[in-house]
Amino acid sequence: MVFNRENKSSNRYLRRLQDSDQMVLREVYEDAICTSANALYSQEQIDAWSGLAYLPGVLDKTLKEGNGWASCVDSVIEAFAVKYPKDRLALLYCRGRSSRQGHATDLLNKIDEEAQEDETIRLSTEASLLSYKLFLSHGWKIISPEIIKIGGVAFGRYLMEKKFD
Repeated sequence: MVFNRENKSSNRYLRRLQDSDQMVLREVYEDAICTSANALYSQEQIDAWSGLAYLPGVLDKTLKEGNGWASCVDSVIEAFAVKYPKDRLALLYCRGRSSRQGHATDLLNKIDEEAQEDETIRLSTEASLLSYKLFLSHGWKIISPEIIKIGGVAFGRYLMEKKFD
């Protein structure tokens, strides 16, 4: 699937994630947090959150057993989304240099398309302060806010869902 958007690379496309992508996905995860979170999170929060990228056992199962897509430009992964389990969007991250260029929108549209094909009734996610507005603009609803701790550091986020008829 190739996307030709105004002012965007004609070499942009979505592809299924592969086992060999795991290290690059961790890099995208870390980059997204370190380059995009400064306005909404403290440095302590950014350090705790981004540190999860390489911590053994944290992302391993989701990346290995999840089902996902990469948004690429010239064969470089710029963003990715992973469902794990089947009815939960577990990860949606975009490199800072590629934010606000439609990568996350393309991935959310693909996840929606796939959910409808699979006759999924409902998807859930936990959205950060960075992403919840994007989810809202794509028809997701806030179920409730919640506070979690990562490495002993408190974070606010939103439990969200999207229902399919």
